[in-house]
Amino acid sequence: MGIRYLPRYNAGERTNHWLIVLFFIGAALSGLAFFHPSLYFLSSLVGGGTWARILHPFMGLAMALCFLVLFLKLWRHNVMNEADKEWLKHSGDMLRGDKSRMPPAGRYNAGQKRVFWIMVVSLVVLVVTGFMFWQPWFADAFPILLRRIAVLLHAISATVLILSVIVHVYAAIWVKGTVRAMTQGTVTESWARQNHALWHREMTGKQ
Repeated sequence: MGIRYLPRYNAGERTNHWLIVLFFIGAALSGLAFFHPSLYFLSSLVGGGTWARILHPFMGLAMALCFLVLFLKLWRHNVMNEADKEWLKHSGDMLRGDKSRMPPAGRYNAGQKRVFWIMVVSLVVLVVTGFMFWQPWFADAFPILLRRIAVLLHAISATVLILSVIVHVYAAIWVKGTVRAMTQGTVTESWARQNHALWHREMTGKQ
């Protein structure tokens, strides 16, 4: 009997995900170039300092718009519930490599949901604060004190977002078979049963 696969993401969802990845890399590298002088060399990856300054807000805005599409499709699946609280109580067991004690999870587990909402909040702050000091278009509409606060919040939110993405990527690689979902759109039935038992039951009707 061959390996059975379950659909996880369709072609449009995968395309949108990889667009977010591309825009994130461009926005992150160009933003880091201005974060500290030692990182300024990163600006050469997008054509130099002038182009980095010009392209950074547009790449950030494009990333946020693509993420908005993802948010509208997935936010309902990321609402925390009672089962997630139980999952969090046993998260230490999972980190120690013992999945046997983990409660069954739905389409996303509590850890994934937390990362999702951290990304949402970070991006909202990045977009709002970015507009507040985006020269020459909007910055002059805000007093200098607000712009300085916006720059600080922007840097903090960018740091949180980058760390969240690192956690997201690490988890996808750590849980074998997860990357396939965003490259081919499917996961094995055994992967679903082991990592997202409630979602597996919903998709297959099996207990």
